[in-house]
Amino acid sequence: MNIITHVFKSSLGKKYVMAVTGSVLFLFVIGHLVGNLQIFLGPEAINRYGYFLQSNPELIWPARLSLLLMVGLHIWSATIISLENKAARPVSYAVYQPVGSSYASRTMLIGGSIVFVFIIYHLLHYTAQVQYLNFTGQNFETFMEKLPGQFPPERHDIFKMMVVGFSNAWVSGFYVLGLALLSLHLSHGASSMFQSLGWKSEAYRPFLDNAARVVAVVIFLGYTSIPVAILCGYGKEALR
Repeated sequence: MNIITHVFKSSLGKKYVMAVTGSVLFLFVIGHLVGNLQIFLGPEAINRYGYFLQSNPELIWPARLSLLLMVGLHIWSATIISLENKAARPVSYAVYQPVGSSYASRTMLIGGSIVFVFIIYHLLHYTAQVQYLNFTGQNFETFMEKLPGQFPPERHDIFKMMVVGFSNAWVSGFYVLGLALLSLHLSHGASSMFQSLGWKSEAYRPFLDNAARVVAVVIFLGYTSIPVAILCGYGKEALR
């Protein structure tokens, strides 16, 4: 118990919490991307993937709750560390001239907050399937039922749901913006987590910094390829 108390009360412990939770969420982002990219393999592949997740609640719910815990701890530790840093320097600079810091690092807290709002929207959009978020003008489930069905009722048509969701330019544009902010957040966070865990030496610093940026760009391109492809006509035959 003393160890746990020390971790959550000390500055170093909070940095460990932020780094560990960030690494878990980073791996989830990559895994989620691999799953979503199956849409390019056709309806059967992405729907089989979705059915596997939905038909195993003993796996999906512990994973969801664990991710929720990771998000909560990540936001908590990042907020506390930011407040402690500001408290340690109560007098603002007369002229703020950041040296040796990137735009991503200087906007981590506000960028992370916006990303959190984006994640909430994404969960409401595709997980909870809240009405009207696709701007179809009607109940989402009712709209989906009117479209041609390819799969039995017990298998949710993820392919069709994604095509419907990203067919609206405003929805896709918001996703691209949210993913850009997420990737910007990751470009610094993926590198800084090695620093917090003590795994980042001066010899490896340039490599890790550049690798984090490359991975962030790949993640951005991978995720945004889906709404862009759908806006360009991919999968529209599912709506006929």
